[in-house]
Amino acid sequence: MRGGASSPRVIDGKAVAAEVRARVAQQVTKLAAANDGRAPGLATVLVGDDPASHVYVGNKRTQTEEVGMRSVHHGLGTSTSQQELLGLIQELNADDEVDGILVQLPLPEQIDQDAVIVAIDSGKDVDGLTAESVGLLAQGRPHLIPCTPQGVMELLRHAGVEPEGADAVIVGRSILVGRPLASLLLNANATVTVCHSRTRDLAGVCRRADILVAAVGSPRLVRGDWVKPGAAVIDVGMNRTEDGLVGDVDFDRA
Repeated sequence: MRGGASSPRVIDGKAVAAEVRARVAQQVTKLAAANDGRAPGLATVLVGDDPASHVYVGNKRTQTEEVGMRSVHHGLGTSTSQQELLGLIQELNADDEVDGILVQLPLPEQIDQDAVIVAIDSGKDVDGLTAESVGLLAQGRPHLIPCTPQGVMELLRHAGVEPEGADAVIVGRSILVGRPLASLLLNANATVTVCHSRTRDLAGVCRRADILVAAVGSPRLVRGDWVKPGAAVIDVGMNRTEDGLVGDVDFDRA
C-alpha cells in the first residue's frame, strides 16, 4: 500500500494471516468441543498436474491442518473424465465427515467446469461458486464467501483502508476473485470498476483507483506509474516464472 507521495507502506500479509489463523483455530476448537471432538473437515480435489494449482492446494491443506481442521485430499489424473469427477463430488456431498468441498480450478479441457460447480452441495461450497452462493453475495446476504476476496477485505480492514466512498479498481474478472470481490466492495459502498483483457487504457483506469487489486494472473503487469500516490494496492497474483513465484504487481518499480 502506498502511504503517500513518498515511500510506500507495506501491509504485512503474513502477520494478518497469522491473526486470522489464530481466530479460526479458536473457532475450530469450539466447534469440535460442541460436536463430540469432531473437527470440521475439508476435502480438496485436484485434477491434473498444473504447477500453480499444486502450490495453491498444498497451501490450503497445510493451513487447514494448522488450525486443527481435518484435511482429505483427492488427487486425480489429467485424463480423469467428467463422469468420474462428478461421481467423486456426489460421494463427498453425501459424506457427513466432509463439511467443505474445494475443487481446484482450472480443470482439464474435457471437463465442463460449470457442470462441476453445479454438482457441489451449496452447503459445502467453500469457494462460494454455486449459483446460490453467488446470488446471495450479490444481494448483500453472503453465505459462504470465497477465501481470497475475503482475505483482501481483511487486509484492507487491518490497514485501516475504508472502502466506503472509495474508487476501487479490480484487474481481473475471474469467478474465484474478481467478481466476488466486486460484490464485497460494492456491499461496502465502494465505487467499483472491474477490468479485463478488453479494457481500454488499463493504465489510466488503474491510476484513478484509491484501492487497486491485481488478480489477473499476469506476471508484473501493474507498474509503478499505474498507481496514484496514497492508493492501497493488493496483489493477489501468483505466477511461476524463471525468477520464481511473482505477483501481478511489479513492486520493485511501484
